[in-house]
Amino acid sequence: MNIPRENFTGNLLMIGLGSIAKGVIPLFLRHLTITPQKIKVISANADEEGIAKTYGITHQQITLTEANYRSIIEPNLKKGDFLVNLSVNVSSLALMALCREKEVLYIDTSIEPWEGGYTKETATLSERSNYMLREHALNFGRKEKKAPTAVICQGANPGMVSGFLKQALLNLAADNNIDANPVTKEDWAKLAQQLEIRTIHVAERDTQNVAIYKPRDTFINTWSIDGFIGEGLQPCELGWGTHEKHWPEDGVSHETGCQSAIMLALPGAAVKVRSWTPLEGAYLGFLITHNESISIADYLTVREGDKVVYRPTVHYAYHPCDDAILSLHELAGKNWREQSKKILIRDEINQGVDELGVLLMGNKKGVYWYGSRLSISEARNLVPYNNATSLQVAAGVLAGVIYAIRNPEESIIEPDNMDHNVMLEIAGPYLGEVVGEYGDWTPLSGRNWPFKEDLDESDPWQFKNIRVQ
Repeated sequence: MNIPRENFTGNLLMIGLGSIAKGVIPLFLRHLTITPQKIKVISANADEEGIAKTYGITHQQITLTEANYRSIIEPNLKKGDFLVNLSVNVSSLALMALCREKEVLYIDTSIEPWEGGYTKETATLSERSNYMLREHALNFGRKEKKAPTAVICQGANPGMVSGFLKQALLNLAADNNIDANPVTKEDWAKLAQQLEIRTIHVAERDTQNVAIYKPRDTFINTWSIDGFIGEGLQPCELGWGTHEKHWPEDGVSHETGCQSAIMLALPGAAVKVRSWTPLEGAYLGFLITHNESISIADYLTVREGDKVVYRPTVHYAYHPCDDAILSLHELAGKNWREQSKKILIRDEINQGVDELGVLLMGNKKGVYWYGSRLSISEARNLVPYNNATSLQVAAGVLAGVIYAIRNPEESIIEPDNMDHNVMLEIAGPYLGEVVGEYGDWTPLSGRNWPFKEDLDESDPWQFKNIRVQ
């Protein structure tokens, strides 16, 4: 790799030792001027593979809680250090506040609450949503505009897909003979409006598989199973576009905040949507709640005064690996009670590709997908302890860490506000084939269905056409 090592003189504290943490450790040692002795890992789980020991990194097995996190973390941080939060069930906001106190850089791949925050029965749908977690983080950031940088929600998605989106918009502009040089948030939003982008999917199809059948009472996935179940049981969330004419019967709006997104009164793992990627073609995905659905919709909003005049509908359309599909089906059949066994597959995978990108809909040239195609064989050759899914995320984390080191006083920052060229330059060598392709797909095309559906054939990009009825 021709990426120069980034100068970093502080210590690096990692919270969590799951699939992403294991995959990113080799990248940190490869691309930062840091020795293993300056890295420490704290996680709830044991280092069963001995990865920390192999690299000479200190590891402590401790479950962080609201009661103990300060006493455990604070002695390990000093001014100029970096906290990399790759955990679940540990409050991101609490860690960000501690990092600000200690003048420490921070990054995470999702905004997490304390354990039980996603499924708390006494909480409202809005209180359990990514929308509200994001609002709390942004409000914290607004308290001090010049503070140690905290990069939130920077992995593959959320994260790299925001960089894919900007590059996709520039590619579309060139193909439509539009001279575009967007700089500000408003510039990007107006470009999306000019290109008539009505809907954006984070369209992902993971075809990695193993040679054995999924056992009963077992959840299998290519990345954090606890993380996937947690977000799958959150309220289904999507950015809500100005072109939408049909309010969902189970739609719920928020009373406060930026108003870029809505919820459906169902868990995301229970909602299916139609989407498309170049390799897979048409497919059904799950509308799993993700921060980028909210942040991208917010970022691409055009206002005239207080009135919103343009915003695309944005959401995730996720087809995980086939064993994860079976696992979700089993989970739903047990009334969303988790299976007793969990298998995070990596070395067992014998073939497959994770095709992850953004699908832009509405432009006259057709749908346009731009993103990463990374195979399991490529991932193994590039970085140890990875599959294709984890390496796409780990590459995004590396890009976010280097961005924060170069820009250490930006307070809270989302991937949408980062320089996409820097993001793609750093992560690109680990993303396999990064491509853009057009298609003639719409959610109404190729139907072979003898039953009548309540569709809007006058506008294929209405959400009611994309959602599976």
